[in-house]
Amino acid sequence: MSTPDPAAEPTQTYEQAREELADVVRRLEAGGLTLEESLGLWERGEQLAELCQHWLDRARERLAAAAPTDT
Repeated sequence: MSTPDPAAEPTQTYEQAREELADVVRRLEAGGLTLEESLGLWERGEQLAELCQHWLDRARERLAAAAPTDT
């Protein structure tokens, strides 16, 4: 598995990643999966959580940059 370039823009939007993450959680909570399936879903969930955090961090940076400064 290669490490993604942190400067590269993700191809999945925040909303897409959040929805897929919610689906992963639903599937894990439903149970009935093998250990290997559960681990694969958990790993995908971790990737999606990182992607969502990336988008939230970018939005926070943009808001901070657009906010008026007290000078």
